[in-house]
Amino acid sequence: ALSPGGSDADTSREFDLSTETFVEPADGGFALPTAAKTQIGWRSRNEVLVGTDFGADGSSLTDSGYPRVVKSWKRGTPIEDAKVVFEGQQTDVAVSQYAYHDRGFVHEFQLRSITFYTSKFWYRSLSADSLRSETADTVATAFVEVKIPEDAEIGTFASAALVTLRSDWKPPGSSATFKAGALISAPMEDVMKEDWSKVTALFEPTASKSLKERTETKDYVVLNVLADVRADLEFWKFVDGTWVKQQAPAGGEAVKVGEDVSVANFSRNSDSDNLLWLTREGYLVPDSQEMANAEDGCSVTEKLRSKPAMFSSDGLIVEQYFAKSLDGTKIPYFVMRRSDIAMDGRNPTLVDAYGGFEIPMLPYYSGAVGAAWLEVGGIKVIANIRGGGEYGPTWHQAALKEKRYKAYEDVEAVAQDLIARGITSAPHMAVIGGSNGGLMVGNMITRPVASALFGAAVCQVPLLDMKTYSTLLAGASWMAEYGDPDTDDWKYLRRHSAYHLLRHDCLGLPEEGVASPVEKVAGWQCPKVLFTTSTRDDRVHPGHARKMVRSLQEEAGTELAPVVYYWENVEGGHGGAADNKQKAHMWALTYSFLAKQLGLKVE
Repeated sequence: ALSPGGSDADTSREFDLSTETFVEPADGGFALPTAAKTQIGWRSRNEVLVGTDFGADGSSLTDSGYPRVVKSWKRGTPIEDAKVVFEGQQTDVAVSQYAYHDRGFVHEFQLRSITFYTSKFWYRSLSADSLRSETADTVATAFVEVKIPEDAEIGTFASAALVTLRSDWKPPGSSATFKAGALISAPMEDVMKEDWSKVTALFEPTASKSLKERTETKDYVVLNVLADVRADLEFWKFVDGTWVKQQAPAGGEAVKVGEDVSVANFSRNSDSDNLLWLTREGYLVPDSQEMANAEDGCSVTEKLRSKPAMFSSDGLIVEQYFAKSLDGTKIPYFVMRRSDIAMDGRNPTLVDAYGGFEIPMLPYYSGAVGAAWLEVGGIKVIANIRGGGEYGPTWHQAALKEKRYKAYEDVEAVAQDLIARGITSAPHMAVIGGSNGGLMVGNMITRPVASALFGAAVCQVPLLDMKTYSTLLAGASWMAEYGDPDTDDWKYLRRHSAYHLLRHDCLGLPEEGVASPVEKVAGWQCPKVLFTTSTRDDRVHPGHARKMVRSLQEEAGTELAPVVYYWENVEGGHGGAADNKQKAHMWALTYSFLAKQLGLKVE
């Protein structure tokens, strides 16, 4: 798939790995030359299951702009002849159908993604011969609904079902209730009969531990577990239909603060062997790749390659602290800094946070952060605020919808903790975030407490107007995260709609349909701010940033918003830049702005 200008829409062409050439449509190759938000996957060698903008009129897409209709497309036939095999509802986020071989078994699912966090699954078991000889529109075996909670997700391992929970659940036939964030397994055949008497919990969360992800090999499921945002690996072996937990090897080295470890399949065919790629990286440690084996718990590895260091880490350290948020919740955050700084409150410090969609902010190596900020004396902070996935679904749900303000209180708590430790102070501290993190930054520059804590801000590809977001591009798909502004949800959405906070709370401008305006925030001044976005962003509309900048420049003026910069790249999609040259330009602008506003001297 190729994406024009970095957009989410892409074109698709079949590529032959053996000849390393594209298969032309004239030779029976599958090709979708018109850019669209497409889902396409193999069902057999001569059949794909595809969802796209059939007819290019939007009728086969959901309100969120993703596929609503799935068709079976046979090799050598035009896409117009593809047969409909599954349809969802207009209000769904997306629908899909997929079939695959799994350690001697063949599974096929249909999926309606009702919201970002709720789904319905249908299932049928097939033979390898059936998958090979019958197309999806001709198979006689009917799909049957999988009776699991709508906020759960299901996969398979050989004959077993693997179910990840987002809420507490007591399965039928089980005496146990499993917590949100648990990974449980039972025979797929029994699951379809709603018989969970043979259920096994492969992972159960605690107050400090959550499941980041899982990887599968021929005989093992490898769990990547986070404990206070530090990674560890756990191994389960599937033996004759039973799960056996493998004990961790003695003397294993713990992952250090500010570093991360992950594993991936050694082969594209995950059930061919138990070999793994093991990747290590950290804020100060370049990515390295090692060969490992699940059979010994990855205790013996062979280092194969490593990225070169992109900056000098001499004298740099990473620390982890915990700030106490307004409601008493402990919020972890990482600090990257020089070991010899003076704790005088004058250190230029950049606070980065996201806090949404159950996405954790984990240690990663960034040459740009290191070379443009750390190496020249800046401090970088990663705040693991609520709304993310650092502690699993409950951490995410703690800042969902009407509780979104908790994430913003968490950022404020981290900023206050940095000041209390003498690391920095408001004139020398900035906040940065993109997309949902851009909404966070929008709140930081308009909330009374936060706007006094930061001297500068960088707001990237942001959501800002929460009254209209659901009608723009993919916005409808995020209503499970934020709420529906066309319902009573607007009462709480208004409290963190940065555009409305600016115009009506900070500037005191009249608000349409509101008889009694809110009291204007006294003494508010906008931190010095840079907005970046992309004309080609087809996920978050650039109009959010444009209208916010217009209001700051024209309605607030230089007295209340003394420094407001805006950069819109004509390419780049939601990433803001389409290639490395554009990325370098964008980040050079960003770090130059931050250095100037926070007083970081760069020679």
